[in-house]
Amino acid sequence: MRIFLTGATGFIGSRLVIELIHAGHQVLGLTRSRAGEQALQAIGAQAHRGDIEDLQSLREGAAQCEGVIHTAFDHDFNHFVANCEKDRRAILALGEGLRDSEAPLLITSGTGMGQAGPGQLATEDQFDPAHRHPRIASELAGQALLQQGLNVSVMRLSQIHDATRQGLVTYLVALAREKGVSAYIGQGQNRWCAAHVSDAARLYVSALERRQRGARYHAVAEQGITLRSIAEVIARQLGLPVQSVPEQDAPAHFGWLAGFAASDMPASSAWTQQRLQWHPAGPGLLTSLAQIAP
Repeated sequence: MRIFLTGATGFIGSRLVIELIHAGHQVLGLTRSRAGEQALQAIGAQAHRGDIEDLQSLREGAAQCEGVIHTAFDHDFNHFVANCEKDRRAILALGEGLRDSEAPLLITSGTGMGQAGPGQLATEDQFDPAHRHPRIASELAGQALLQQGLNVSVMRLSQIHDATRQGLVTYLVALAREKGVSAYIGQGQNRWCAAHVSDAARLYVSALERRQRGARYHAVAEQGITLRSIAEVIARQLGLPVQSVPEQDAPAHFGWLAGFAASDMPASSAWTQQRLQWHPAGPGLLTSLAQIAP
C-alpha cells in the first residue's frame, strides 16, 4: 500500500517509516520543512509538505494514498486542551481525504482512554465518550468518521521510549536536572505503562495491515512501573538525590506535569498481543532510563 504518514519525521514516525518500507509499503510522509523532505527521501520515502494545522494539506495527502497513519501531535503540554482540539480537526480532515474509500485510517490516542476509573487497568474494549481526559477528542473524531462509514482504528500509546526519549518521563528527567532532585509524589506507588519505540513502530504496521474497523490497540509492553522506581533510576543516572514531594506541594514542584505525575495509569495489551500476534521484545523503560547521559 501507499501510506500517508503524519509525524513522519518525529520520534515514532521516523521509526515507523522504516518499518513500513521494510514491510513492502510506500510512504508519503508529512513534513513542514526542507530538512524534513531530505530526511524522508534519504530513507526511501516521499515527502508531502504541510502540517497538522494545514487541513488542506492533510486532505490532499490522504487522498493520494491507500491508507493513513496519523502519529503527529503538538506536545506543548502548556496548551494541551487546545492541542487535543487541534488533533480532532486534523483527524476529521484526514477522513475527508478518504471519503468514499475503504482505505484504513489509523489514528493515535493514549492508553488512559481505556481506563474505566482512576487506577483501573486500561483495556482495549473500554471507550467512554464522556471521558474527562482532553485526549478523548481524538477518539471522538475517529468515532464520528466510523459512523460515516470510514475504516478507522485507534492506537493508544503508553510511555514510548528508547535511550534518548521516554514520553512524559523525558519531562521528569528535564525537571530533575532543573530542580537538582528526582522526585515523585507521596509514596510514589502510582504506575505508568510503557513500550519501546521499536515495538510500537512494528505494532502500527500490524494494526494498519489488519484493517479492523473500529479496533483499539494498546502499545503496552509493561503494564505499570511505579513513579518511585522511575525517579530512583533517574536519580542514579544524574547523580542526584531522590525525594518524595507531598501531594499539596506537587503543583509547585512539577508545574503542568503535576497531574500526570500523580496519575495511576496501568494498562493491559493482552487483547492487542493476541489479536495481532504482537510480542514486545525491546528493552524496558527502566533499562532505557539507565542509558541516559548523566
